[in-house]
Amino acid sequence: MAKKEKAKKEAVEGEEAPGGKKKLMIIALAAVVVLGGAYFFLFSGGSAKAAAPVAGTVLALDPVAVNLAGGSYLKIGLTLQFTTEATKEEMEDTKGSEAVDVTIAEFSGAKLADVQDHREEMKAALLKSIAKAYDGHVMEIYYTEYVTQ
Repeated sequence: MAKKEKAKKEAVEGEEAPGGKKKLMIIALAAVVVLGGAYFFLFSGGSAKAAAPVAGTVLALDPVAVNLAGGSYLKIGLTLQFTTEATKEEMEDTKGSEAVDVTIAEFSGAKLADVQDHREEMKAALLKSIAKAYDGHVMEIYYTEYVTQ
C-alpha cells in the first residue's frame, strides 16, 4: 500500500506513474492502426479492386427457334463476347453449344408478353446463366436476331 501512495504522490508532484509512457505508446499505436484501417475501408472500398475484364474473341452463334408458352415462338441469335482469359476450347471447340442450350432452357415456355416487354431483363438473366456455364469467361452477349411470332 505504501508503494501506491508513493506513486500517487510522485504523480501529483509532476512525475508520471511507473509504466505510464509505455501505456501511452501502446494506446497511440492502437489508435494509428484503427485509423489506418478505417481510412482503408472508407476510401479504398474495403477490398482490393479487381481489374475489369478485357474483351477477347467474339463468337457468333446461329439463330435458334425457341417454343414459347401459348404456341408462340422466339427466333433468337446471339453473339458471345469472351474475355481474354477464355480458353481455346471454350471459344472454338464448343461452337457455342452450351450457350445455345442455356438460351433454350431460359426462354422455353416463357410467355410471349414477357419476351416482348422484358427483353433487357431476360437478357441480363441469360448473360448471368451463360457466364456461369463458361466459368465467367463471357463478359457480354449481344442479340443479333430477336423475332417473336
